[in-house]
Amino acid sequence: MKSLKLKRILIQRISEIEDISFLKAINTILDSRTKNETLTLTEGQRNEIIASKKDSDQGIFIEHADFDKEITEWLKGV
Repeated sequence: MKSLKLKRILIQRISEIEDISFLKAINTILDSRTKNETLTLTEGQRNEIIASKKDSDQGIFIEHADFDKEITEWLKGV
């Protein structure tokens, strides 16, 4: 079933429901899928992200697997 057809069916079926508790439950489900949570960053956090992006673009980074190896070796010496 295509998305548009399913939406139409759901709209029709929901419009026929009179049970307020059930409608509130549906609304809760819909809210959990449609909320756009915006992450608010401080200026310092934004600057760190920008600097990290520049480092990455310049090849100044370490692969995750290599980092794991370094940490493992470091922990052995602790």
